[in-house]
Amino acid sequence: MEKREDVIKETEKIQENDVKDEKEDINVATDKEEEETETADEKDLVEDEAKDQESVDESAELNQQIEDLNNKLMRLQADFINYKNRVEREKKNIYSYALEDIFSQLLPILDNFERALNSMEKDNSYYEGIKMIYNQMLDVLKKNGLKEIDCLDKPFDPNFHHAVITEDSDKEEGTILEVFQKGYMLNDKVIRPSMVKVAK
Repeated sequence: MEKREDVIKETEKIQENDVKDEKEDINVATDKEEEETETADEKDLVEDEAKDQESVDESAELNQQIEDLNNKLMRLQADFINYKNRVEREKKNIYSYALEDIFSQLLPILDNFERALNSMEKDNSYYEGIKMIYNQMLDVLKKNGLKEIDCLDKPFDPNFHHAVITEDSDKEEGTILEVFQKGYMLNDKVIRPSMVKVAK
């Protein structure tokens, strides 16, 4: 019987050892599963962080692209506005240059009208007809921007006057004494300076 009890005890010990081994195996398996779960969780966290970082990088890159496109658009708009203004200025310059050229060719005709009127008798109907044509032509030119430079008894200004002769006079030095040829301006530009005599 003792043998039987020994066998039973030994069997119990073996069973206990087997149970312990199984528990240890279960614990090891559980530990491995927990480690794998923790590793998987860590991997998920790392992946989430990487995705978040990628998202932030993509967002920053998109914002940079938007800013670059906005800057390009603003430069293009500014270039277009500058181009438009330049074309308008050129158009005005072309128009005013064309007018200046035509007016410059008409000024000697005005001078000849004035000479003719100064040399004729004023009681004459022929004189009246010439004067009417002269005044009509002068009105048309004035409506298009022509202005006579008023200079008699004014101080000499080289921007508006061309001194041909200087003469001693009791008037202040630099005063215009006589006008030989009238000067004209087109809008604000001198197209022909006045030819004058100036006091010394």
